[in-house]
Amino acid sequence: MMREYHVRIWERLRGRFLGPTRLMIVCKSKLSAERTLRNIIPFIEDKLFLKVNKGKTNVSNISKTKFLGYTFYRYKGKGRLRVHPISIQKMKRRIKLLTSRSNGWGEARRKEALNQFIRGWVNYFKLADMKSLMQKVDLWYRRRLRMCIWKRWKLIRTRLRNLRKLGISNSKALKLASTRKGYWKISGTPTLNVAITKERLREAGYTFLLDSFLKWNT
Repeated sequence: MMREYHVRIWERLRGRFLGPTRLMIVCKSKLSAERTLRNIIPFIEDKLFLKVNKGKTNVSNISKTKFLGYTFYRYKGKGRLRVHPISIQKMKRRIKLLTSRSNGWGEARRKEALNQFIRGWVNYFKLADMKSLMQKVDLWYRRRLRMCIWKRWKLIRTRLRNLRKLGISNSKALKLASTRKGYWKISGTPTLNVAITKERLREAGYTFLLDSFLKWNT
């Protein structure tokens, strides 16, 4: 068995690397994985003349493994991919930065940066099972967008005018426009959700994670 995977690695890689390379070997048991690890490191270092980063090399359960931003799980006896929680956190931090109220970006620049990031992120993780995740993140993302729009309106008269244009009754528009509540709190109100719908945001040119995911998986 050792001879077999030595040959397979050599045939696949042939000792040629463009840069630092990550390699994951999946075994059926912890004992098998530990034995494989003991044998593969000498092979890589002595035969392929490559340096193994032992600080990042270990044996772990596949469900707890982070590899290239992905993690793994079993479904109906088969291995499946999902996005690792750390990758999700990084994605949300990036969106939060791009929708920050204090970055001074105009709508066009923010929209372009957000769309570019979302398309790239979804394209990278498109192999993962993440439809429900994308739906959940989209809800939070749209609230971030509503917060940015609400802040951009600034003045009471501007808010009142825009809310009326979007079909909000005069009484509700006046009540919301004159509120002193914070931007984030207002972004979650039913009135603003009715005014700035998902469809209107999409028509304005914003890309959503679920839309991008379904595009890649249809």
